[in-house]
Amino acid sequence: MATFSSVSRQHILQAIAEYDARGGEDFLQVYGFGQSRDFTLIHEGRTYDAKAVLGVAHRFATGRLATAAEFDGSAHGAVAILRKRGFEVTEPASMSTAQAAPTRAPRAPRATRTPVARPVPVREAPAKICPTCSMTLPATGVCDDCG
Repeated sequence: MATFSSVSRQHILQAIAEYDARGGEDFLQVYGFGQSRDFTLIHEGRTYDAKAVLGVAHRFATGRLATAAEFDGSAHGAVAILRKRGFEVTEPASMSTAQAAPTRAPRAPRATRTPVARPVPVREAPAKICPTCSMTLPATGVCDDCG
């Protein structure tokens, strides 16, 4: 699994420069990325495949290419990283409306519960024992055997 914390803005710019030098189709083919229809990186008026650029930027940062399979099934992580590094990334129209549409009704406030009075356990005093014969003393406190 690729970690992108080491990818800087400069690494992304290097990947963009290589993308421009090779051309989009060749760049994607060389690094094994398919054409993305979802998220597009926009830099200086040109568009780039966001996942592919970030994957190659990871190679510049760490020496290892981050493959398309390492983007955990979605491009949301890639988009967040690119935006944190100051790049503009577009989303498909269906994604932006889908995120804005679901709204929840406010929850009803929870009913407050009245505390239940619980009986306090009564501790019994330890039984007194005769120091001579070690028998339990009666309520009188005088041993029946020893007197």
